Order: sequence, then structure tokens, then C-alpha cells
Amino acid sequence: MSQDLAKFSFPSLDTDTASAALNHAHAASGRTIRKLTGRQKAAIIVRLLVAEGADLKLSALPEDMQTALTETIAEMRLVDRDTLNTVIAEFVETMEQVGLSFPAGLGGALKALDGKLSPGASSRLRQRARAGEDPWERITSADTPSLLSVLEPESAEVASVVLSKLPVGRAAEILGKMPGERARRVAYGVSLTEGIAPDMVARIGASIARELDGRPARAFPSAPAARVGAILNSTSSQLRDDLLTGLEEDDAAFAEGVRKAIFTFANIAERVNPRDVPKLLREIPQAELITALAATLPAPDSPDGQAATFLLNNMSQRMAAALRDEVETRGRIKPKEADAALAAAVAAVRNLVEMGEITLLEEDEE
Repeated sequence: MSQDLAKFSFPSLDTDTASAALNHAHAASGRTIRKLTGRQKAAIIVRLLVAEGADLKLSALPEDMQTALTETIAEMRLVDRDTLNTVIAEFVETMEQVGLSFPAGLGGALKALDGKLSPGASSRLRQRARAGEDPWERITSADTPSLLSVLEPESAEVASVVLSKLPVGRAAEILGKMPGERARRVAYGVSLTEGIAPDMVARIGASIARELDGRPARAFPSAPAARVGAILNSTSSQLRDDLLTGLEEDDAAFAEGVRKAIFTFANIAERVNPRDVPKLLREIPQAELITALAATLPAPDSPDGQAATFLLNNMSQRMAAALRDEVETRGRIKPKEADAALAAAVAAVRNLVEMGEITLLEEDEE
């Protein structure tokens, strides 16, 4: 809506042309309304929408346009109903004639193409876009590890200002990942930010944004441990265990990160929400599901067996009984068949997560 107002309030028509258009609308009634500029018409629309309780994001407009619009509203007095109706009709007609709307500026274009550009091109374009960008938008959009890293050498007071400018949920996330004593000092620092001057907040935001921009661009979107974990998800259980054993000997901390990134069939019971099981069952091919259950149910106390029991317990009793009958007639499962079936179940979970159909539970949410 703010961008629509921008187009409406600063038209290419001059004042006389705009007024002539309005007067023409009243020719049939014989009335002539007062001359209105594009800004005055926008002021009428804004005043009307605000009076109706609309949530206008005027902050998305350039500051000079916000200033001009506010000054125009301050200068306006009374507007007769005919003029109001004509301005509304013109605004609606202008909006209806819009066939395609493009995002405003380079920053808006980057948001629209998020995930579609290469990391190198995206990084270069973002640096260009940030020249005139609000630094707090840059800070808010930064990922949590980067923001924590930039705030680490800063004083608790500076970190308090940054947290005060972030959305509440994001601020809580950042605070929760700080060491205990540091978190307490930053939380206390928030109580001291009431009297800080706006220009000081702006300088802090610009400084933190520069620090974020100065960090080298990532060639890969995910951390190394996550990438190795994703690779091992698609390997056989024997190879996965052997590689993890070797990684633990070389770098125990990295191996632990890889373990946390790995999602196997056994993790289904602890990471999949019970209410999402029906969605998961629709995603797994029936033959693969039966093979996976036949390979894991004979050992109900094993992690894989517990995952199989979890699936059966969270489907209809009729379906569970039918699957158990199929499992009994399936016979012995070869290790290669079992690995393929378990991998198919894991792939189904991953697909649903990537499509946004389900969300995995954190390990501490069990």
C-alpha cells in the first residue's frame, strides 16, 4: 500500500493536468472542485485510511517523501464529500490499472530473488544495496551466528541497544545463546537504554551493520558439520558408523556436530511430531514402508525398532494392523534392502521439511 501511495502521490502529471482530470469527473454535475496536487490527494487517502484503522507502513517510503506527505497533511483543512469521492475513485482506478508491480529498489529486488542468485552475485548486489539501506534492517536480517560473533567484542551496553532494536523473539534467541554472565549484563543494560539519544542509536546501528558487511561472504549456505551430516544421511548405516568413528578420532567436536546434523530412521521417534505421522506415511512408498517396518520391528528395543513402533502407534489401528500383517508375510530382509527402505523413509521426512509441510522437533523438545 505504501508503494501504491508513492505512485499516486507523485504522478508525472503537473498540477493543472491533475486538477483538470478531477474537474472533468464533476462536469456532469456542473461542479468544479478545488485544485489538488498529487501530494494533497495522497494526503486525503492517507487521512481516510488512518481514520478507518488501516495499518499503513509509511516508513517504507523515502524519508523526503514521508516528510512532504506529513507537511501536506498538516496544511490541509476540510475536504468536501464530492472531492473525497473523486479522489478515492481516481486512486482505485490507478490501482486497478496496475498489471504488474516490481519491488522498490535493489534491496526489494534481492528479496524477491532470494535463493535464486549465486552466492557471489548476491553478496556483491547486497553490498551495493546497503549503501542507502536502514542499518537495522540489515542487522535484523543477519543470521544468529553472525550477529552473535559481531556482538561478542562489543560492550554490554552496545549489545543492549542492538537487542532493544530487534523483534522480541529474535532478541530472546540472541540473549539465550550468550554466556550466562554476559547475558545478565546485557539484559540489565536494556534497562539503561531509555535515555539514549536517537542519533546514538543510529550510529551504533551503522557501526554494527558495517561489521556485518565486512565479514567474508560464505561460499556454502550451511555449516561444514551440517553438510557432512546431510551426506551421511544418504549412506549405509555401516559406512556412516565407520566414518563417524574416524571423525571422532580426528576431531571430537566436529564429529559431535555431524552427529547432531544427521537424521536417520531412528530419529523419527524423537524428532517427528506425532500429528505429522499421517503426512509422512503418505510420502513413503507403501513397499518401502513395509520393508522398513519388517527390517526394524524384530528388534523393538533398538532405536530403529522404537521408530517403527512410533509410526504404528500414531496411525489408525486398522492401518497398523494391515501393515503388521504385511510385515509378517514379508520374510527376512537383506541388509541392502533394509538400508534402501530406511533411506526412503528419511528422504520422505526431508522432503516434507523442505516443502514446509512439517517442522522437526528439537532434541530437547522430546
